[in-house]
This record gives sequence, C-alpha cells and structure tokens, in this order.
Amino acid sequence: MGATALLAAGGCAVGGTGTRDEGPARPESAAQVSPAPSTTRSASMPVMGQQQVVRLLLSDGSVSAETKKDLKPCGGHDYPVDVSSGDLTGTGAPDLLVNVMTCGDGVGVATYVYRKEKPGYVNVFRAEDPPVYGEIDRGALVVTRQLYQKGDPVSYPSSEEVVTYGWHGDEFTESYRTRNDYSKTVGGDNPDGEDDGGEDSTPVPVSPGG
Repeated sequence: MGATALLAAGGCAVGGTGTRDEGPARPESAAQVSPAPSTTRSASMPVMGQQQVVRLLLSDGSVSAETKKDLKPCGGHDYPVDVSSGDLTGTGAPDLLVNVMTCGDGVGVATYVYRKEKPGYVNVFRAEDPPVYGEIDRGALVVTRQLYQKGDPVSYPSSEEVVTYGWHGDEFTESYRTRNDYSKTVGGDNPDGEDDGGEDSTPVPVSPGG
C-alpha cells in the first residue's frame, strides 16, 4: 500500500511509551498489554500533541476505519493514543510511534510508525491486530501481541509473541521473534486441551515506495 505524506509536526508534547529492556511477564489481565494513555515513561518526548496525532491518523488512508472509530476522547479531553518519538528509520529526525488503545481498559488495538519526510509524516508501519502494542527498544521497533487458544478467557491469554523489527532500506523487516508461553496455573487450564494456534495476524511492514 502506498504511503502518503501527512500532517506537519508541531505543538506540545504528551506522555509517551518507553524503552523495553526486561522480558515480558504474564499480565494479570489482557488490558495490561498497554499502559493507560496518561502513563509517562522514559522515552523521548513526542513532537506532536494528542490532537495533532489524532488528525494525522484520521487523514491517513492506510489506517483502518475500525481504528478511526476509536479515535474519540475518553470522557474528557484525552484521546486513547500513546505517542513516543525516537530515531527508528535512521533519518536523524524523530519518528513517531503511535499506539491506539481502548478507552475503558487501555487494550492496544493498533500500532503505527510515522517517518519524518518533508512536508510532514509518512506511515511506514502498521499493526492492526489487537491486542497489540509497540515500543522503542534501543533504536528498534518491538511489537508485542497476546495470543489466545480455544477456551482462553480474555483476561488470560495462552502466550505472548514479541517481534523485533529493524529498518533496512526503505522498510521495516523482522529481525527476530520470541514467544512466551504462560503458565496455566493462573486463570485455569484450557478446558479441552486443544491448541488451535490462534489467528495468524502478523504486523504488516509498509514500504513508502509501494
């Protein structure tokens, strides 16, 4: 899918995501695949405010209609987006990492990376397979998904898949992935013991040129 240059940067900063250095632990609930939108960690402060990021997403033809439906204020003035910035694509200019979440429980529903290109930003990565959440780890893009087997309650997925992407040429390519199987001692065993493997919904790297 072709990418389109979008909204120019500017405005105030908002709280963002941070560096992922530790291995993932089993979440107490599926909502913990992402922090609350107001959570601030140690990443670089984003170069856009929430409202500007929402306008960027709404004007982006590669963002799904389902995701755009979630881009409404959560009760007050805060939108369900978590934004951080960092050099993911080697331009020297800050790239934007945007996670879209649900308002009620903060579950990640989509992850996007926007690369700075005059006069604005270009979408170079999207993952729209919830629950999903992206983070910046030492210049790499790390995307985490929770996976479910048949019979798993929403609060207790069977495993977690962590995929690390690096920027090569004009697109993100997968560097490696790990899968962490959770213990069934919490939340109960799968009642029929079957592993249907879950839906294969790998995040899609998007090349600016195609």
